[in-house]
Amino acid sequence: MNITEKQSAEPAELDALDRSLVQALSIDGRAPFSRLAEVLEVSDQTVVRRYRRLRTSGLVRVVGLPTGSRVGLFESWLRVQCAPDAALPVAEALARRPDIAWVTLNSGGTEIHCMTRSRTRRDRDALLLDKLPRTRRVTGISAHTILRKFFGGDDSWVGLDALSPDRIAALRRPPAGPAPAERYVMDETELALLAVLRRDGRAGYAELARATGLSESTARRRVERLRDLEAIFFDVEFVPALFGYEAEATLVLTVPPARLAEVGAALAGHREVAFAAAVTGAASLMAVVVCRDTDALYTYLTERIGAVDGVGQVEVIPTLRSVKRAGMLVEDGRLVDPPPAP
Repeated sequence: MNITEKQSAEPAELDALDRSLVQALSIDGRAPFSRLAEVLEVSDQTVVRRYRRLRTSGLVRVVGLPTGSRVGLFESWLRVQCAPDAALPVAEALARRPDIAWVTLNSGGTEIHCMTRSRTRRDRDALLLDKLPRTRRVTGISAHTILRKFFGGDDSWVGLDALSPDRIAALRRPPAGPAPAERYVMDETELALLAVLRRDGRAGYAELARATGLSESTARRRVERLRDLEAIFFDVEFVPALFGYEAEATLVLTVPPARLAEVGAALAGHREVAFAAAVTGAASLMAVVVCRDTDALYTYLTERIGAVDGVGQVEVIPTLRSVKRAGMLVEDGRLVDPPPAP
């Protein structure tokens, strides 16, 4: 079985309510089931049943994640070149690391893209300067520091387009006001909360209380405080192919420094863009785009990217296979729990 065959499992049938529920969760991953039911105009039991089916079948996961720039994570985008017979094993080994957020196979199966989210500079350097260079059959590594995110993290991808604007507005959490500018340092109790939320972003407050020794009401206040401070966010991960999006690619764009903020903001407004950031290196901006098919990707490149002033060269790197998404492994087109951290 080759790498493309393994991910070609027949997708489950997802109806309009499934799609609406996934988009609702992408807006507020911890919205109470009663609130989701009210907005979607169905019963609480229906929402609970649909969510449990989607989650247990590996189609959708809600995960709680730290906001890297807010809590001081060292985030880098890596391009790792491998011999053809080594790319998949290396990608799978990277995916098992807790400090790697997502992993894809690209460029004919000989290049791996991944995002590191290391807690310390020392951890990041150990991966870049020691572990990867010594990995057998790795032929090249380029590391690009994430300088500024234009889209991603707690931004909800609008590609599903299942909800009306009024329903979207009804689901958005009210703003808590501007977060403090200084870096936020999570304490041991908050790290314990995050460890549970990484596995299940909708974990109940009783479970969070057991994991931390807090009362349920205190656990609730801690989670809400972390959200208000923008120290954590809730991501909804799914395999786009299950929703009819077959073409994923990474774009690497050369943009003059004086136009970088403008171009980044323009890409953040494109419905095809799932992630966009300014990065170090010869090209100054990278974006992950998701399209219906290769024709739609071509149209996006020629009509949307081509119309953005300030874009110079564009490298298009197709994604052949997702190995890890938002901390969840991808097997046979389904999301599965990663192994416990060593």
